[in-house]
Parts: sequence; structure tokens; C-alpha cells
Amino acid sequence: MRRMVCGALCGALMLGTLGISGCAPQEARSAYAMTLEYFPETRTLEGEMAVQIVNTSDSAHETLCFQLWPNAYREGAAYAPVSELFAPAAYYNGASYGGIEVHEVDGAAGFRVAGEDENILEVTLAEPLYPDERAALTMSFTVTLAQIDHRLGVGENAVTLTGFYPVLCACGGTQEHVYAALGDPFVSECADYEVTFTLPESYGVAYTGTGERTVSDGKAAYHVRAEGVRDFAMVCSEHFQVLEGSADGIPVTYYYLDDGAPETTLAAACQSLSYYGASFGEYAYAQYTVVETDFPYGGMEYPMLSMIANDLREEEVPLVVAHETAHQWWYAMVGSDQFCEAWQDEGLAEFSAALFLQAHPEYGMTYEDCVAASENSYRAFFSVWSQVSEGENTAMRRPLTDFSGEYEYRNVVYDKGLILFDRLYDLLGERKTLAALRDYAKAYAGKIAPPEALIACFAQRGAYAEGIFTSFLDGTCVI
Repeated sequence: MRRMVCGALCGALMLGTLGISGCAPQEARSAYAMTLEYFPETRTLEGEMAVQIVNTSDSAHETLCFQLWPNAYREGAAYAPVSELFAPAAYYNGASYGGIEVHEVDGAAGFRVAGEDENILEVTLAEPLYPDERAALTMSFTVTLAQIDHRLGVGENAVTLTGFYPVLCACGGTQEHVYAALGDPFVSECADYEVTFTLPESYGVAYTGTGERTVSDGKAAYHVRAEGVRDFAMVCSEHFQVLEGSADGIPVTYYYLDDGAPETTLAAACQSLSYYGASFGEYAYAQYTVVETDFPYGGMEYPMLSMIANDLREEEVPLVVAHETAHQWWYAMVGSDQFCEAWQDEGLAEFSAALFLQAHPEYGMTYEDCVAASENSYRAFFSVWSQVSEGENTAMRRPLTDFSGEYEYRNVVYDKGLILFDRLYDLLGERKTLAALRDYAKAYAGKIAPPEALIACFAQRGAYAEGIFTSFLDGTCVI
């Protein structure tokens, strides 16, 4: 039975209904406490996790579901972690597999691995969890890492640990998603984290949160805290070099491998963090980290931490850094359903990066350059797509699994997403556009925002804004 559920966020909701959300606003947060150790010789991560789950819904739960993202890397997975286009580059030593084994769950009546693709840990509670109550669970697990340059695995130069632990499904443990090689299938609510991570002292670690490092008997232990974050991630390497800077008093750290111009990369991170804070609202966290790692795409965002690929051309770096930094607002601070509404955070991140580059001409790319590049790319895509597909679909509101491949996904989500917000910018002007985004950021900080919330913030400032959204999202506009 197919169990990928998108819930209310994927439904055909009426436009302009500000405040409708697939998940209740979180006044109290769940909390994760993890003790982890990485063993390079076996490519395994041993973990123990105590999790306190708060029921923020208005109904009782007898079961809770947790995403098991590492199982996408196992042999025979139905939903591969990387697309066919990028697989040859990502699997640098040929086929390699991983996965997660959950050994026990204490505090529950039982548990099983479930879901469409062994992607769900289903926990049966010892007693019903009523609204506003908490459930305490303790889990132990082992993650085996594939040899892959990707979000989770042992890369050629670094070990990337993202989505490595059982994470509560969205909407209070009820909204399940399968993995998707295209885009970011991760939808999660904000929580507090306390992590102790041990590994050989030869490794440096970039991570979500703030913390300290201690060394004993040839091993380093990182003691990390992160409050109100949507996810927790780490990148480890024996080859890191480090540069430090700041943005409006916020410490900014850059961990890099072989960046030929690391000062420029750090400057782009500091400047974009400052620009977005002034434009959209204050950065919510205590520090920000950018890390260069083995990755087959341009970059990837996590709360307080952005990854950039180590094979970027020098002229590409500022745009990628600006895009990933924008995700600290449009994903980390203001969440969305990235599985069913990928345009919502990716389109905004592209638009935000274009605005930043306009304000910083030293990087050699203007706002107009960014929009023109997206328009040219999208028109070329549509010309090809309209000839080879039967009843081409350019609608933006659809699950990641509905896209045919990287080409369609990139053009519909990123390029068309930037064009959408450029059209709104033309309609409303800079002052009203930034005011709409500031209102959106303030109203939905720490929550998962439905598309209708974003649309309403623009519609309140321009009579035709809702129509622009409708034509783009439904695929009826002509570009």
C-alpha cells in the first residue's frame, strides 16, 4: 500500500487563506539528546538518542513515525538518493551501500520498520499521547555509510552526516515522505538538540549549533547544542582549513578543503547573511557556518550550516553561497513543505540571491543577469519539453516524485521560481516586495508555512499578485 502522505500542505487549498497550515504552530518543541561515535575503519556511526516528543496537535496519538533517511542508501532501495545523471560522479568507487539498523526503542510498546521503502520507523506508544503531553523514548541505532559524495556518506575528502538519525515525521509524527533524488524531501518541525559526537582527533567537524571540542586518548569529543532548529547536520574531515569572520556581530566560520579564494567565499557568506538580515528580518541563530565538501550539486542547506561543493568554479561560488545562505530564512527559520511545494523555498532563495548580487556588484553578476539566465534556460527547456512530452506539465505545485528528472526539476522549480518572484517584484516594487517577505518571515518563524501564507502576504500589497501566483503555480502563464 502506498504510504507517502503529503497531507494538507499538498491539497488544493483556496488561495489567499492566510493562516491555514498543515501543521499546528509549535509553542512547545520536541527535544533530541544524542551520543554518537564515528568509526572510520568500518564506516559506521553508533548512536544512542533520547527524544522528548510534544503532541502539539488537537488529537491523541497511539503511534509516532520517524523518517529513516539512511535506508535510501541501502542496496535495493526503491527511491535512490542520487539521480542517474549524478550517480556516476557521486559513487566515486563504484556501487556502495549503507543504511540504518534500529536496535531498540525503550519507553514504547513496540516498533517496526515500515513505510513504502523501509523509510519509516513506526513506534507504538505504551499509552496514548494526548494534546500538550510529552512522550519520552530512547533509541539505539547503527548507521552504515556508503562511499558516496553526497548528503550522507563517506566522500573522497569528508564524511557528511545529514539525516542520519530517526527524525520525527512532520505534523507531529504523522506526515510521511519517501526519499527523492530530486530536491530536498525533508520536512520537519523545529526542535532542540544536545549532541555529543566522538571521532578520531585528526578530524575537524562543522556542525549545526554552538559547541566545544575536547580531546582525550586520541579522540575528539564535540559537545554541541542547537535550539529551535529544523534539523541537525555535521561534516567531518581530516583536511579542513578554517577562516573566521562575522556579520553584524554573528560569528561566521568557513571550513574549506581546496578553495582557491577562501577569503572571497567567507566574504560572500558574511555579506549575504548581513544583507538578508537587513532585508527580511534578523538572523535567528547564534552563529553561521559554511563548509566545502564532497557534493555532486552546487550546495545544500541545513540550519546554521550550509554546504558548498568543492568542484565549483570560482565565479560560481558567490551565487551558490548567497543561495544557500538565503535558505537560513526560507527553509531553516520559515519552514515549508519541500516535498510538495519545492518552489516555495527554492524560488525564494534564487530571488534573494539575485537581490544580494545586485547589491554587491563586486561579484560580477547583476539581478538582471540572474533573471535573464533563468528566462533563457526556462524558454529553452519549454521549447524542448513541448516537443518531446505529451501534454507538457509546467505546474509548480507537485510532489518531487512527479518530476521526470533533473532537467525538468531545475527549470520548473529554480528558474521558473525566480521568474515568478521577479514578476511580483515588477508589480509591487522593492519596498512592497520586501515588506511582504518581512511579514511572511515574522509570522511564520519556527513554523511550517503553507503556500497560501506567502501568497497572502503579497496579495495584501497588490491586487494582481494572487493572479500571478495562480498562473505560475498552475502552469498557465506564458514566459
